[in-house]
Amino acid sequence: MFQRLVITALLAGMIAGLALTVVQHFTTIPLILAAEKFESPAKSGSAASSGQHGHGHDAITAPLGGLERLLQTLLANVVTGAGFAFILAGCFALWGRPVDGVSGMLWGISGFAIFTLGPGLGLPPELPGMAAAEVEVRQVWWAAAAGSTAAGLWLLVFRREYWVKAAAIAVMALPHLVGAPHADATSALVPPELASRFAAASLVTSAIFWCVLGWVAGACHRRLVEREADSGAATRV
Repeated sequence: MFQRLVITALLAGMIAGLALTVVQHFTTIPLILAAEKFESPAKSGSAASSGQHGHGHDAITAPLGGLERLLQTLLANVVTGAGFAFILAGCFALWGRPVDGVSGMLWGISGFAIFTLGPGLGLPPELPGMAAAEVEVRQVWWAAAAGSTAAGLWLLVFRREYWVKAAAIAVMALPHLVGAPHADATSALVPPELASRFAAASLVTSAIFWCVLGWVAGACHRRLVEREADSGAATRV
C-alpha cells in the first residue's frame, strides 16, 4: 500500500505541477511581472535615499530571469503537487472504496475548496506591492479557514442528520464571520484592477490544478489497485 501511495503522489504531483506551471505562464505570471514594475520604483527610491553612503549591500537584487523563474516555479509546483497528492492518496486509503479518475477529481475539487476557495474568500491571492496584515496573523486565520472548511465538508458529505449539516455550514462560516486580517489598502502600490485580475486568475488556475491532481491521482490509484489484484490472483494460481 505504501508503494502505491508514493507512486500515486509522485506521478500526480508531476503532472499537475507541470499543468499548473503552463497555465500560470499565460495567466498569473504576467500579472506578477506587471505588479513588480509598480513595486520597483518604491524600492529604488528607498534604496537611493538610504544607500548614498552605503557599500553595495543596499543594492536592489535584480529579478529572476525568465527561464530561471519558470524552472523555479515548475519545481515549486511539482513539490506542492506531490505533497497534496500524498494527502489525496491517504484519503483514498482511509475511505476504503474504489476510486477512479472521476471520483478522484471530486476529491480534488474538495481540496480546492479547502485550501484555496475557503481561505481565499477572506484572504484573496496577493501580488507584490499589495498591502497586507502581519504574516503570522494571516497564517493563523488561513489555517482556521482551511480547517473549518475541511470539517464542514466532511460533515456535509458523510453525515446525514439535518442538524449536523446546519452545524457544518456554521463551522465553515465562522472564520469569515470573525473576519480576515487586512492592512490599510491605501498603502498598496498595485492598482486595484490588477489585483482583482490576479485574484480571479489565481482561483481559476488553482481549480485547474486541483482537478488535474485529483483525476490523475484517482486514475493512478485505480490502476495500481487493479495491478495488485491481478498480481495477487496470479500468485494464488
